[in-house]
Amino acid sequence: MIRDMIRAIRACKTAAEERAVVRKECAAIRAAVSENDQDYRHRNLAKLMFIHMLGYPTHFGQMECLKLIAATGFPEKRIGYLGLMLLLDERQEVLMLVTNSLKQSLDHMCRDLNHSNQYIVGLALCALGNICSAEMARDLAPEVERLLQFRDPNIRKKAALCSIRIIRKVPDLAENFTSPAAALLKEKHHGVLITGVQLCTDLCKVSVEALEYFRKKCTEGLVKVLKDVMNSPYTPEYDIAGVTDPFLHIRLLRLLRVLGQGDADASDCMNDILAQVATKTEPNKNAGNAILYECVEAIMSIEDNGGLRVLAINILGRFLSNRDNNTRYVALNMLMKAIAVDSQAVQRHRATILECVKDTDASIRKRALELVFLLVNDSNVKPLTKELIEYLEVSDQEFKGDLTAKICSIVDKFSPEKIWYIDQMLKVLSEAGNFVKDEVWHALIVVISNASDLHGYTVRALYRAFQTSGEQESLVRVAVWCIGEYGEMLVNNVGMLDVEEPMTVTESDAVDVVEIAVKRHSPNITTRAMALIALLKLSSRFPSCSQRIREIIIQDKGSLVLELQQRSIEFNSIVEKHQNIRSALVERMPVMDEATYSGRRTGTSPATVSTSTRASLNLPNGVSKAPAAHLVDLLDLSSDDAPVPSSSGGDFLQDLLGIDLTPIPSLSGTRQAPASGTDVLLDLLSIGTATPAQNNLSTLDILSSSQDNKPSVATLERLSPLSSPPPTQVSSSAGASPVMDLLDGLSPNLSMPGDNGQVYPSIVAFQSSSLKIMFNFSKPPGNPQETLIQATFTNMSSKIYTDFIFQAAVPKFVQLLLDPASSNTLPASGDGSITQSLRVTNSQHGKKPLAMRIRIAYKINKEDVTEQGQVNNFPPDL
Repeated sequence: MIRDMIRAIRACKTAAEERAVVRKECAAIRAAVSENDQDYRHRNLAKLMFIHMLGYPTHFGQMECLKLIAATGFPEKRIGYLGLMLLLDERQEVLMLVTNSLKQSLDHMCRDLNHSNQYIVGLALCALGNICSAEMARDLAPEVERLLQFRDPNIRKKAALCSIRIIRKVPDLAENFTSPAAALLKEKHHGVLITGVQLCTDLCKVSVEALEYFRKKCTEGLVKVLKDVMNSPYTPEYDIAGVTDPFLHIRLLRLLRVLGQGDADASDCMNDILAQVATKTEPNKNAGNAILYECVEAIMSIEDNGGLRVLAINILGRFLSNRDNNTRYVALNMLMKAIAVDSQAVQRHRATILECVKDTDASIRKRALELVFLLVNDSNVKPLTKELIEYLEVSDQEFKGDLTAKICSIVDKFSPEKIWYIDQMLKVLSEAGNFVKDEVWHALIVVISNASDLHGYTVRALYRAFQTSGEQESLVRVAVWCIGEYGEMLVNNVGMLDVEEPMTVTESDAVDVVEIAVKRHSPNITTRAMALIALLKLSSRFPSCSQRIREIIIQDKGSLVLELQQRSIEFNSIVEKHQNIRSALVERMPVMDEATYSGRRTGTSPATVSTSTRASLNLPNGVSKAPAAHLVDLLDLSSDDAPVPSSSGGDFLQDLLGIDLTPIPSLSGTRQAPASGTDVLLDLLSIGTATPAQNNLSTLDILSSSQDNKPSVATLERLSPLSSPPPTQVSSSAGASPVMDLLDGLSPNLSMPGDNGQVYPSIVAFQSSSLKIMFNFSKPPGNPQETLIQATFTNMSSKIYTDFIFQAAVPKFVQLLLDPASSNTLPASGDGSITQSLRVTNSQHGKKPLAMRIRIAYKINKEDVTEQGQVNNFPPDL
């Protein structure tokens, strides 16, 4: 008996005991199967189903399901169909044997309508609706279609559910079910009606013809049905929390939404009933809220009706005041969609949305914060930012990161004036500076350097903020940088504004700030390096404090970090012995180009060298690049002292400040850094010349001149994606160019060598109405099979292309290597371009010409666009 087996399994104290009991039972079932024991077959299958639910294999008993389905008795068929649904699925081959048994059962039950076998028809329909495959759907669809008109409502309901499964598996059969499904919408029985509505909804999704048919024939009928259900008297059978059949309400509203979307006539037909549902439904119960939510979905999806949409958004505003977290969350989700349709109506609920940002539930806080970000515009940026910064002071630590990122983004995007931008950013840095990303404080420094009339105001504000929030890392870095640049303005109260209060700061006080930063943030190498530079500058601006500054600088002469040690010794030498050149060395930083920095942050300019220390970098076109080892790792020092450099586009700021402490990874995504750490170290210290491996060139090799003072062809070629299309000749003295010439934005004058003397014409590889691709060619000397191609992409449309990816395929006799693209964002109207280098090796050079298929993928307003073509117009001899 199955009860005895269940009792024995539950009595087991260990997994081993349970396995032993299951093995014993399975052996007994196998013996019964081999003996073809018909009397106990259904009991054995019941045992198998229980064993299957425990996770043990039961494949040996699957055929027993088919034997029980073919039996004549209802108990056997019931167990057989249950086992069929539980032990098998549509992917198993044995299921093909079930089709004939199911078809025979359905045919038999359809002929014998007056027999109690209608229950067996129900069993067959349930099994078919659960495990139906595409082949079974095609074979049994006519029988199921006929059962949609069966006299018993339970059979009609199950046939409708089975029909949903069939059209999902085989959409081509949708036309067979369109008319029967429309007939089900006139049913009075709620069970049949709700399945009929769901069947119509699925038909609309898989068939345009069905959608048009229901729009013309059924829209008015559905409106009438919904009106009858909404106004129906109390019926205990369907009542839930005082609402008549909310499930039917919801299904009807979903079908109306599908019918009204994109059709003005259908939308007009349902406007009145949607307004009635929105105003008459009781919102105090969860069932009523579910109906209201579906009603709002329908209103926002159908064709434009301003009054209805305002009503819908007001309903969502009431949801935000609900005590149930789920209700508030779905309301926030819907408001994020609604803001694109009617932002003014959503703005009226701004205060309630801001309260949700302070909710105790983390999901609601994040969703509300995203919605607030969408609500911000030029007119409300100041009050909204003020509210968010006030909440930042009391928010949870785990939420400060998200909140800080959104505030910084809002301030950066909608700042009306620079002084307001600086004030807000200083507030954020003071409250949550440890959560601010590097590119944020980089951007702040760029803005400060451009606001010449606010230098004094800013450095005094930072001095005050440092006194109260000196533990915030990002604030300390900005303060140290500004004091180093504008320390004399702090001491002399230069550029005082009317809103400021007078303050007295001595030269010693200014040096105290930098010294405290060194002591308090000693583990952070970037902060210490910035402090050393600030101290060097202050030694020139405050001659009276030179001796004290030298004592602070010299503390790092024994540092285990080579960069800090070198700076300490060199700066000490400058302070002590080279006063005559010190003032020239420490002149104020030139004004940084704000537009260029913004372009680099958004990815619209050529990519510079990245200093990310992540495990791998995800680059365009699927190229994966491993980062170079950190200098501290090369010296076998503790990684705890290693800095965490930024991976943002603002790394050039660290280069300008001289505090970039990581080696530069290879520009090519397929080339690795030199295997020997000693070579890198020699390059950095300029005390020797490392010979790079032939196939393992690093960007660091660019910084060290070769023995014959001639640039490496392969290395310069790898720089080509970052420069404009090059001429074909280059002077042999290019290798003697200063290091900063190579790093200064990767100068557009950099040329690609063409020592073989042959010039290949540029070609238009691809051109559509909105995109143009140019190919420029060159060949390295001594290898006629290899061709270097520089692709230039130009966007001629008025919309920006984002997530830009270029892919190419070549014949088998050609090898293709794609370097990373210069950016993944292509500016509109030809205002800039993307470049990418391709290295092609034609093993059949001189015998077969080059050919290439290309595919370009990008996004316009978050919508995916793909273009493709074939390039057959390559110059000869490539």
